[in-house]
Amino acid sequence: MRNLNNVPKVISEAKSIGHAIDFKWTKKKIDQLLDPLVGNEELEDILMQINHKGCMGLTAALLEWVNWRFTGYSQTTNDTQKRLEALWCSISNREQTNPLLFDTNFDLSASGSVNGAIWIALMNVRMIDVRYRKGSYFLQNELIGLVLLARHITPKKKIFDKWFNSTVIELTRLYPCSYNNMELDESDEDVYDSSHEPVICREFFFDPEFKYSVEASENAIHNFIDNLDVKANPFLDFSRKAS
Repeated sequence: MRNLNNVPKVISEAKSIGHAIDFKWTKKKIDQLLDPLVGNEELEDILMQINHKGCMGLTAALLEWVNWRFTGYSQTTNDTQKRLEALWCSISNREQTNPLLFDTNFDLSASGSVNGAIWIALMNVRMIDVRYRKGSYFLQNELIGLVLLARHITPKKKIFDKWFNSTVIELTRLYPCSYNNMELDESDEDVYDSSHEPVICREFFFDPEFKYSVEASENAIHNFIDNLDVKANPFLDFSRKAS
């Protein structure tokens, strides 16, 4: 799985590629996705058990579900793929990536079942990226909307649910969060340093044959990065030295 052109088997099985855009996209659903904290406390608790790099890997994996769902329906998928590349690179070294800026003036809207869904996905990813760079202890909260969106647009939700549930079980086991949600300063001014956390790779989420180890994850993500066209991606900046 050295590049993003390889479709993960589970995403194909969920009929997420080329399927008719038949999910509901109402104002009520949009509002739920834009303000997902209320009513999703159980999901929030689950995500809070995952460390920062685990969450960034999950972010990339969820964005890939969204990207494949709209391939062929929107030109935005090309831009989304560049953001996916940057997310994986930021797990290895975030200093060699640029902020995932998106619609900074809020000129676009969440209306429209294709462009609106992509807008919500990319806005969620932007906020996750902001909190990751800042070292926010509340990084995990920003994933809730992305999880709900990816599930909502997936045709075969049972396949998504099985994938998501097994994935978070492994994430909490292998990439556990080192701090307790109940002890956090709600001002969100404290800074968490995730540089000591082990990296995570795309194979962890999409390759059932992948045998996890820290070394295997490092090798996989480095192979992924080595196959990127760095100059073609504005979100990558490999001229910076590793800090």
